Amino acid sequence: AYMKQQLKSLGFAIDWRRELATCKPDYYKWNQWFFLRMLEKGIAERKTQVVNWDPVDQTVLANEQVIDGRGWRTGALVEKREIPGYYLKITDYAEELLADLDTLDGWPERVRVMQKNWIGRSEGVDVHFPYDLSTTGKAGVLKVFTTRADTLMGATYVAVAAEHPLAQQAAQGDAELAAFIAECQHGSQAEADMATMEKKGMPTRLRVVHPISGEYLPVWVANYVLMGYGEGAVMAVPAHDERDFAFATKYKLPITMVVASTQNTYDDVVAPWMDAYAEPGKLVNSGKYNGLRSLEAIDAIAADLDTKGLGAKRVQFRLRDWGVSRQRYWGCPIPIIHCDSCGAVPVPDEQLPVVLPEDCVPDGSGNPLAKREDFLACDCPKCGKPGRRETDTMDTFVDSSWYYARYATAQGDASMVDGETNYWMPVDQYIGGIEHAILHLLYSRFWTKAMRDIGLVNYREPFTNLLTQGMVLNNAFFHKPEGGGKNYFWEKDIEIGRDAKGHITGATLTADGTVLEHELTTMSKSKNNGVDPQSLIEQYGADTARFFMMFAAPPEQTLEWSDSGVEGAFRFLRRVWNFGHRYATEMRAALPAERTLGKGKLPEALADVRREIHSCLKQANYDFGKHQFNTVASASMKMLNALEKAPADNAAAHAELTEEGLSILLRLLNPITPHIAHTLWRDCGFGDDILNAAWPEVDENALVQDEIELMLQINGKLRGSIKVAADAARDAIEQIALADAAAVKTMDGKPARKIVVVPGRLVNIVC
Repeated sequence: AYMKQQLKSLGFAIDWRRELATCKPDYYKWNQWFFLRMLEKGIAERKTQVVNWDPVDQTVLANEQVIDGRGWRTGALVEKREIPGYYLKITDYAEELLADLDTLDGWPERVRVMQKNWIGRSEGVDVHFPYDLSTTGKAGVLKVFTTRADTLMGATYVAVAAEHPLAQQAAQGDAELAAFIAECQHGSQAEADMATMEKKGMPTRLRVVHPISGEYLPVWVANYVLMGYGEGAVMAVPAHDERDFAFATKYKLPITMVVASTQNTYDDVVAPWMDAYAEPGKLVNSGKYNGLRSLEAIDAIAADLDTKGLGAKRVQFRLRDWGVSRQRYWGCPIPIIHCDSCGAVPVPDEQLPVVLPEDCVPDGSGNPLAKREDFLACDCPKCGKPGRRETDTMDTFVDSSWYYARYATAQGDASMVDGETNYWMPVDQYIGGIEHAILHLLYSRFWTKAMRDIGLVNYREPFTNLLTQGMVLNNAFFHKPEGGGKNYFWEKDIEIGRDAKGHITGATLTADGTVLEHELTTMSKSKNNGVDPQSLIEQYGADTARFFMMFAAPPEQTLEWSDSGVEGAFRFLRRVWNFGHRYATEMRAALPAERTLGKGKLPEALADVRREIHSCLKQANYDFGKHQFNTVASASMKMLNALEKAPADNAAAHAELTEEGLSILLRLLNPITPHIAHTLWRDCGFGDDILNAAWPEVDENALVQDEIELMLQINGKLRGSIKVAADAARDAIEQIALADAAAVKTMDGKPARKIVVVPGRLVNIVC
């Protein structure tokens, strides 16, 4: 309620009739309803997979929620466990998600690249390495996906992830290998870490058969192979892959060169690693494939593998299905009932929502829902026998995957979305942090496409334009206790020393004089360095807060909070207020009955002011479209400066110019400072409601200049300026420059060897 009141105080144009809370049953009922529709359509399914397990939250995490091997919420090292759960087949939409990125012209290129890389489309070849009872104890094939089938003849071993079935089989009866596998499962699962981490591995007693040469290759368990990518196995070609090279060098495994680069010359692959080793080229040491170029060899080898039934070309994606089951209490209940006779049974629509009990108290020992008999106990909808409710809840990213569409839905509980949704959607302008690039933003795109396929909406993408805003920074003050960590303190409880320029020189705790350190960091509740908007509103007003936040930095960059900057914004708006009332009480009376502004020639000084006003307006219109609100704020300041300095010799012309200029200024400021703009608009007699006013138009005629000013330089040093006709020819400009008094004095009789004219900017005389 407090935050809502702050939002209202700041004057945001929010339709509060459409307010919703994703944690309320009337919202998450539709999560459950849509989940059941996805089950029916095969977009959702239950399966058992190796998952990311957060040991602190004691729950499963999606791949996108593991950052540098740690849980995105707790920071704990993630473990690998095999757990059953529900998955949404986002991989079925991989091609479309990738292709439609090209239609999102209003998105930052950085975000599109991040999603493209996360989806990770790769064209390559499936290679099957057979094994039999003599090598592994059972028959089968080890599947490997590679984008470099041209290097297949250089494979000297295969490496599998710690979670791979062959690794698990090899670890039976091998305590040392089992311990290594456990170590790998606690390590980072981030692909970015694979390139820099120390390569570790252990051999197994298992061997597989090379599908072309028929040679036996040893099977290793390696920490740089991820179960989540491809088949959890790689064919190791040390001569042409840097990670394989480091591994083979460390463990003294064979390195066989099979591709000779056509760009670089070398006789063999030897340490240290060179990037040239990974380049495509012509095949060598590859039997019948010798002499083929890499692309030709890929085709030939893929064809031979296909003929043998040991592989084929395939497109693979890095993207994995979205596991939405969470073993935590706070989330939307998954609407499934488990029955001993009927299995997993969907909850009938008429029994939705399955309501989450709100009086559970987590104790750190697992999901408290599993201990709530009043929640668990229910009857099977199919056979009527006693059943048990699913205790997993949905990933909370489900809640945020479609809330925007609910805003666009007419009020009522008859449907998830309705006809109004197609009218309003997609969102014209979405604002969100870059950290959501491969989480919320990707999930929302998938969810939208699933809603379309189920017949709920007719659009393909949820957000037409995306702005990724920067973070707000402020000083945080802290003390480091002996036990480690940081204890943060509020600025109001601190004595801060500053130098003449306002820079912090030291800080102590007011209560006991404890010396504190400080750092400039993102505003955060945990660091006690946030600024309460309410105190800012009470001291300076909502418009000051709004103007400072828009003026301080471009929205996509970080904003460094500054109390002096807030005061500067307040002083500017006070000037606007005072100037507006000066116009209303003093200048307005001089307005002529018939307006002539823009119809005749203005005195030069007033024409210059009008040119500045319309120049600022033209720039501001462009900047608004580019979301460069800081330069819009700067344009409004320039506009006010020009109006304040306008000569008032001709009272009627001055009043008419001020009328136009002030009305433009207020309309320019209205999106940023609506309260002042609305009040002054009315007080100045421009109309009742500024929201009904047309947006100001640039008068291109006002921008036309009879004369322009050029900077005058002598030998590259600024010596003054000259005025020339706007359409003056180069010869005329040179003559005026040479005749200028400053030029004559500085040149002191020396002839000009060269004259450089930069049109519209400067003249430089070289003598």
